Amino acid sequence: MDFDKELDARGLNCPLPILRVKKTLAEMTGGQALKVVATDSGSVKDFQAFCRQTGNELLESSEGNGEYTFLIKKKA
Repeated sequence: MDFDKELDARGLNCPLPILRVKKTLAEMTGGQALKVVATDSGSVKDFQAFCRQTGNELLESSEGNGEYTFLIKKKA
């Protein structure tokens, strides 16, 4: 998966992963992709809802070894 920036949200619990993603996306330009790695199991639903509400696109979501990886494309 190609991405422009990566955010390590391991060890953070809700709402910190979402807040960090929101801040990071604000620094990026439209169309760029952000890779997020989190350990909070609630982040799966959180990022789905976040993308729905903000208009950003959740390109990919995967789980493995207790970590959740997301690829979010910033809206143009």
